[in-house]
Amino acid sequence: MNLPWSAERASNAYIHTVQSRHNSHESGVPEMLSAMAAGWNSRLIVETWPQGGVISTSVGLAIARQYTDGRHVCIVPDERSRSEYGSRMREAAAGVSPEIIVGEAEEVMDSLLGIDFLVVDSKRKDYNRVLRLAKLSAKGAVLICKNACSKTIAASGGSSFMWRSVLGQGTHRIVRSVFLPVGKGIEMAHVSAIGSNNNSVVKGGKRWVRHVDQRSGDVHFIRT
Repeated sequence: MNLPWSAERASNAYIHTVQSRHNSHESGVPEMLSAMAAGWNSRLIVETWPQGGVISTSVGLAIARQYTDGRHVCIVPDERSRSEYGSRMREAAAGVSPEIIVGEAEEVMDSLLGIDFLVVDSKRKDYNRVLRLAKLSAKGAVLICKNACSKTIAASGGSSFMWRSVLGQGTHRIVRSVFLPVGKGIEMAHVSAIGSNNNSVVKGGKRWVRHVDQRSGDVHFIRT
């Protein structure tokens, strides 16, 4: 991944989100995602929202956008959801609301180019298709799946399988994936920049293959 990190932006967004919280049911999630999106200076933040869902994560991402001067888009399933989401965001975020797009995954994701921070809610039935169809930034991206303790994630074969099936054999590679026991569980993956080779290193005429342990995060180099 080739996204620049700013601890100052991350800290400011985190504190701002803590100060703005109102009756959140996502303990720790909004602050963490806000800090991550701001810290990586995300230029295009995209999220999905299911009708009736909580909006605290959206508030955190809206705050992050203020620190990156980027774009924040929320995908909702229908017009009724658009109305509900917009109204609740205006109340919770002092009139600040992201762009709201209604539609199916194929239609919506085709119009969003260069996503570098994507948050999907597994409560949305087609969340995996949203991930698979996302047009990610050439500089890399951070992919987040909320409510990852749900049966939906378990049925997909677990974290490693989910991310492999999402990216397939495309130009991006998974740098690291991890499960975070925050809220109802978060699956997170860091995706490489296009053209970077995160799995091999040539040194002293030998080829070294890098393997990342998906459980511990430890990096191992094997000479071939």
